[in-house]
Amino acid sequence: MTKRSIVLTAFILLKFLLQYILISPAYDLQRDEYLHLDQANHLAWGYLSVPPLTSWISYVILQLGNSVFWIKFFPALFGALTLLLVWKIIEELEGDLFALILGSTCILFSVLLRLNTLYQPNSLDVLGWTALYGCLIKYIRSGKPGWLFTGAVIFALGFLNKYNILFLVLGLLPAIIISGQRRIFAQKKFYLAVLLGLLLILPNLLWQYNNHFPVIHHLKVLADTQLVHVDRWGFLKSQLLFFTGSLFVIIAGLYALLSYQPFREFRLFFWTFLFTLAIFIYFRSKDYYAIGLYPVYIAFGAVFLSTLLNAGRRKYLRPATIIIPLLFFIPMYLYVFPNKSPKYILQHQQQYRQLGLLRWEDGKDHLLPQDFADMLGWKELAHKVDTLYTSLPDPDKTLVLCDNYGQAGAINYYTKKAIRAVSFNADYVNWFNLDKPYIHLIRVKAVDGKNDEMKTTGPYFHTSLIGDSITNPFAREYGTTIFVFTGAKVDVNERIRKEVAAAKNHR
Repeated sequence: MTKRSIVLTAFILLKFLLQYILISPAYDLQRDEYLHLDQANHLAWGYLSVPPLTSWISYVILQLGNSVFWIKFFPALFGALTLLLVWKIIEELEGDLFALILGSTCILFSVLLRLNTLYQPNSLDVLGWTALYGCLIKYIRSGKPGWLFTGAVIFALGFLNKYNILFLVLGLLPAIIISGQRRIFAQKKFYLAVLLGLLLILPNLLWQYNNHFPVIHHLKVLADTQLVHVDRWGFLKSQLLFFTGSLFVIIAGLYALLSYQPFREFRLFFWTFLFTLAIFIYFRSKDYYAIGLYPVYIAFGAVFLSTLLNAGRRKYLRPATIIIPLLFFIPMYLYVFPNKSPKYILQHQQQYRQLGLLRWEDGKDHLLPQDFADMLGWKELAHKVDTLYTSLPDPDKTLVLCDNYGQAGAINYYTKKAIRAVSFNADYVNWFNLDKPYIHLIRVKAVDGKNDEMKTTGPYFHTSLIGDSITNPFAREYGTTIFVFTGAKVDVNERIRKEVAAAKNHR
């Protein structure tokens, strides 16, 4: 093996190792992960929550045994592939070994470590952005139209993973128009590549059409309930935090795109950076939507700094540039990752509070950071539902109805019985099995709405009782109650059909 191959292998192995040790075994999966995993049991060309590609990966995970190892493997893999792509982009830009090490260090010790701990579409989204930018660089350098078709396939996969990649296209098009690369629009093969991309995403577009474009409703709800509260200055400040230790490399890359002669043909990347950020800001997008924008600029910056620090006394600054990302990672390691037990965090609350990590979206301080609290209580809930389900006569005629997708997904993931919990929330509204008659109901109700459940649901059954609740005080679902209703007095299936129809019409 060459020296470069050894170094690259070391970075990739370290990446995988870190992804597995940065989560304490005290935590369960995160609520979104349960929904994505459950999609493997309901394969389709689209979902209310995400495009279909995540479900295909979930199906692979299911075939591999559905263990936590494989659930965490795929986001780690996508993160490692992002690092590999940045390495290849640096090589394409004729960077030396120092540039490769600097770029890889910046990618490794960044927000991507946090992003790649969770099984969500975000890790693959960042990989898709980086790959598409890489294809553009290869096309600019070689002029080979094959890279246009490769880019079309990558765009389609990115689109089928997360619609967020449309922001990349929206920011890239005006940058191409104002640059010397606009001659691409005169090439027939460019439009053939566009056609290929459209054909690949057509099944999902047809699914959206046949289901009355739920993505539009989802975006509207998102805009009305979450994005309207996004602070544009807060968005920009978050961008500085994502790659704090690598910020000087990103700035160097942007500067080089304007002034470094060997990068003159890539100047459109400077403009696409500005256009894309402006679009994100205009739409009040969530801050992490823009993470995929940065890896390619780390590549540009690493090559430029390698050249800049390659003569005289400047060479002595080279080790410092590699150490800086590592130094910034140390406080991240201590506080940002769920690698400390809840008890440890409780004993060191002052430090977490000073950093603002205990502040939830309700504006109040809690015992744990919100993301960590979202990874607790799920096994407890599933075990208790499983126990109550088994104790009922005719358990196969029992409907398990939850308040949210996290509850339903966790029960379906952990339970050993043939329970298929559902909810009127997210994709579960499409997954009700009403082909068999239900005579019992297990109702999982969040703490903020449990007081009325006995009064509103109890009269429709012969017996009603509170079976159990989540007792882990650190869990975000703390207090969630499990109600058990047996011996239906009404046609449960008919009532559920009406509520499902009403929920779908509401969408």
